[in-house]
Amino acid sequence: MLYKFDFSFLLEKWPAFLNGAWLTIQLTVLSIALGFVVGTLCAVARVYGGRVLRLLVGFYVELIRNTPLLVQIFIVYFGLSSVGLKLSAETSAVIALVVNMGAYTTEIMRAGIQSIHHTQLEAADCLGLTRVQTILHVVLLPAIERVYPALSSQFVLLMLASSITSQISAEELTAVANNVQSDTYRSFEVYIIVAAIYLALSLLYRLAFKAIGLIIFERRRRLGTAL
Repeated sequence: MLYKFDFSFLLEKWPAFLNGAWLTIQLTVLSIALGFVVGTLCAVARVYGGRVLRLLVGFYVELIRNTPLLVQIFIVYFGLSSVGLKLSAETSAVIALVVNMGAYTTEIMRAGIQSIHHTQLEAADCLGLTRVQTILHVVLLPAIERVYPALSSQFVLLMLASSITSQISAEELTAVANNVQSDTYRSFEVYIIVAAIYLALSLLYRLAFKAIGLIIFERRRRLGTAL
């Protein structure tokens, strides 16, 4: 039997896809920004913190990296609700994505921090810089530059993984697609469209991260290798 494609529903449903894509962008941009901050602080704590702090951060990283994102989202959305803290699906999605992103960013940033040669730290000591000044001015920016390609890839993966938040009724792109296909019964066409939108978003994010890399890192700007 030959399948006959029919995309005519797109004339009516394209605003819904657009709104879903926009919410996906909002959720992931906020989660990436906050997750990067959380991950960087945890990486600094894991490298330079005391034993107890390192153990706590290590436990957090291993717990999050070895459990499914979907389970983490359910814990935030249903778990907090069961103890009386009722949050919207979108807020719960951001919290879960930030927690998840923070754990992966911690390990990526830790590798970057540990790649800084000890002679640079010794030079900072000779200049009389405090530990905080050394971390801020000598360690972090070079560390971020070295792991920036890995960070960028992880950020794009988070955007794609955000589709899981449709399971708690966050009205992002995948949730919109589920609603449209239940209305139109054109599942094949709907998910082809959604796949194309996710592909476009991935390319958009990569271009954005490349532009950010060229702006922030002078050496990469000279070489033209932001990623």
